[in-house]
Amino acid sequence: MKILMVFTSHDILGSTGRKTGFWLEEGAAPYYVFRDAGVELVLASPKGGQPPVDPKSDLPENQTEAMTRFKQDAAAQKDFASTLKLADMRSEDFDAVFYPGGHGPMWDLVDNPDSISLIESFYNFGKPVAAVCHAPAVLHRVTYKGAPIVKGKRVTGFANSEEEEVQLTDVVPFLVEDELKRLGGLYEKAPNWQSFAITDGRLITGQNPASSTAGAQALVKLLSARQPAVGSSAA
Repeated sequence: MKILMVFTSHDILGSTGRKTGFWLEEGAAPYYVFRDAGVELVLASPKGGQPPVDPKSDLPENQTEAMTRFKQDAAAQKDFASTLKLADMRSEDFDAVFYPGGHGPMWDLVDNPDSISLIESFYNFGKPVAAVCHAPAVLHRVTYKGAPIVKGKRVTGFANSEEEEVQLTDVVPFLVEDELKRLGGLYEKAPNWQSFAITDGRLITGQNPASSTAGAQALVKLLSARQPAVGSSAA
């Protein structure tokens, strides 16, 4: 089993001048879910190398067991520091793709042609696509059979109420919840900051940082159940 994790390379929070990037928990927790399940992992980002970490994600109040483990794991840190270039990734080399969130993807992955074509290739070849928190935004220009990939699918992602709580409603290019609904997704959410992940067919989405473990576990479960079904074109 081989999974591609795609990180952001973007580190500026809109026009605020503040730093952003990927949310550390959303990288670390799925990384260990996959590693502990014996998954072979490849990490990529638009620019390659070290993806920027949102400094807020590493504040004392946001620490988690996975983050503590990561900070004591030199091999994991090396993996994160040496991501490959997204443009060089091919769906045929993997069983699934997983996108961690953070606000960074809202700027460099949502309209990225390499990301869009890669997701479409995974999905067209019957392979699962997973994204958590802000990362479901990367689906907003992805299509399947001529329609938005999320149309008619049960989906979740960072809620409007969560964006309001972090006071970034007017900073992000668009609101994840609103965009998923606009595209015809059947959006669902749990109360703010609670773990919530949805699997609908081959599409897996998680609501927020707390959902990153559940989203990764759902992907492992789906892949385990589907093996060796990869190669079908069912929706």
